[in-house]
Amino acid sequence: MTQRTTLITGATQGMGRALALDLVRRGGTVLLHGRDPGRLEAAATEARAAAAPGTTIRTYLADLSDLEQVHAMADRIRTAEPRLDGLINNAVAGGGAEPLRRELSGQGHELRFAVNHLAPYALTRDLLPLLTASAPARVINVASIGQEAIDFDNVMLERDYEGLRAYCRSKLALIMATFELAAELRGTGVTVNTLHPAHLMDTEGVRAYGLTPAVTTDEGVGPTVRLLLDPELAATTGRYFDQYADMRAHAQAYDPEARRRLMELTHGLLGQGLGPTG
Repeated sequence: MTQRTTLITGATQGMGRALALDLVRRGGTVLLHGRDPGRLEAAATEARAAAAPGTTIRTYLADLSDLEQVHAMADRIRTAEPRLDGLINNAVAGGGAEPLRRELSGQGHELRFAVNHLAPYALTRDLLPLLTASAPARVINVASIGQEAIDFDNVMLERDYEGLRAYCRSKLALIMATFELAAELRGTGVTVNTLHPAHLMDTEGVRAYGLTPAVTTDEGVGPTVRLLLDPELAATTGRYFDQYADMRAHAQAYDPEARRRLMELTHGLLGQGLGPTG
C-alpha cells in the first residue's frame, strides 16, 4: 500500500468518509474529493489524524454536478499526481428531500443522471492516461441494488419525475457504462467493476429521502475495499457485485442495443466522439 495512490470522490461524508479513514490507515497516498471546502478540510483533518505514518493526503475540490468542474479537477490531478492506482467513484446524488422537485445540473441535465452517471464516466475518461500509465490500476463504481430500466424516450425524466426513480435509473446507467469501459480497456491493465456496497447505509442521502438506515457505512467499506485491493480480483473486470457476491445486474445492463444507445447519448452529452466500443 505504501506506493498506491487512490482517489475517492464524495469523501467528505457517508461511506466516502469511511472509505478514506480505512485507506489512510493502510498507508500510501489518498486523494479526497469534495464539493464543500469546509467539509473537505474537516475530512482531511480527520484522515490525517487517523493515518498510518508516511501516508500522504491531498484534497481536490469540485462540484460534480458541473461537468466543467469535473474536467478541471481531472486536469489538476493529471498535472499534480505522478500516478493513480485506484479510482473509487463514490459521490452520489440520492433521491432527495423533495423527491418530486426535478433538479438540473450545471449543463442543464437531470441532476441525478449528471452526478451519478455523467460525472463518474467523464472523470474516469479524463483520468485514463494516468490510470493506464500506472497499471495495474482499478476503477470501482459505487452503484446500487436499486436499478430501473432507462426509458430512452424520457432519459432526463421530463415526464413522471420522481427522485428515487431518477436515482435508480442513473445507477443502472453507471453499471452499463462500467461494462462498456471494462470491455474497451481489456488488455490495458485497468479493470472496471461496480457494486452495491450495502443496503440502506446510514448516510445523509438515505435520511434525506425519509428512509430508515439499516446498517452503518462501515458495512459498505469492506466490499468496496476488496474490489480495490484483493489480489484475487486483479484480473476481474466488467462485473457487478452485491457486496461480496458476483451477481447479475438489471437485465437492461446486458442489452447490447440499450448500452449502445446509452453510450452514444453519453458521449454526445459530454461533447465527445464515440470511443473504440461505439
